Amino acid sequence: MSAIRPRRSVLYMPGANERALEKAKTLPADSLILDLEDAVAPEAKAEARDRVCAAVKAGGYGPRELVIRINGLDTEWGEADLEAAVAAKPDAILAPKVTRARDIEILEAALHGAQASPQLQLWIMIETPLAILNLREIAAAGIDTHLTAFVMGTNDLIKDFRADPLPDRSNLATTLTLSVAAARSHDYLIFDGVFNDIADAEGFAAEARQGKAFGFDGKTLIHPSQVGPCNNIFAPPPAAVEQARAVIAAFADPANAGKGVLKVNGKMTELLHLAQAKRMVAVAEAIAKREAAQ
Repeated sequence: MSAIRPRRSVLYMPGANERALEKAKTLPADSLILDLEDAVAPEAKAEARDRVCAAVKAGGYGPRELVIRINGLDTEWGEADLEAAVAAKPDAILAPKVTRARDIEILEAALHGAQASPQLQLWIMIETPLAILNLREIAAAGIDTHLTAFVMGTNDLIKDFRADPLPDRSNLATTLTLSVAAARSHDYLIFDGVFNDIADAEGFAAEARQGKAFGFDGKTLIHPSQVGPCNNIFAPPPAAVEQARAVIAAFADPANAGKGVLKVNGKMTELLHLAQAKRMVAVAEAIAKREAAQ
């Protein structure tokens, strides 16, 4: 599992757009996905690879987590993308169209062949019906590998399901829940899919709140205007953080030694709530540190 850090907003940036890569240095997104796949035309793939890897090597992105989305290893660009990305040393590489456990083995072998650092994270797209059917096996295959995160490709899933987009995503509820369950079964991060209508701020906020309720760590985004609202929605509420600190203090009190259940500010609290409280406080502190480094 990767270290706790803010990952509320995960913004896609097109790798072929030099201005976008430069602008990303000023945005309050927690994580940036510098995209070599969907956002880049075939004839621009090689140039985008060089541009993105040069940008990552040059730095200047401050506390923002940098992720390079490569093309699939079964494409003509994938192997070169992976090798160049490993050499650029981002925080993570995002692989598309993972559908089976064998794909994790292939990616891990490629990372090993490229002499990837143990600290390099592997994120994978969950975006096909077959991936949903194989979630358990995919998650298990990632044990003791570079794998740390699932990224939902909800647009691709809707397309391949031949489904209609619904405002409440009720036709994706089972898919989203199963994906969260698979991720949590091995303590991976998991990020919700994108919201397409940039002009619909209320719709975006509703979907982000829904994603948080499902258990996602953050949400992938397609426009800078979505970053601020996303950061606010996925941040722990101040009142909840205050209660979490009270829970930690209560269980640390020598007077409560050996107790498994306490009443904290009028709420019955068990040891399982202590673990939740510690994580919430850690996330809140990481967010405060991130925002101080803007």
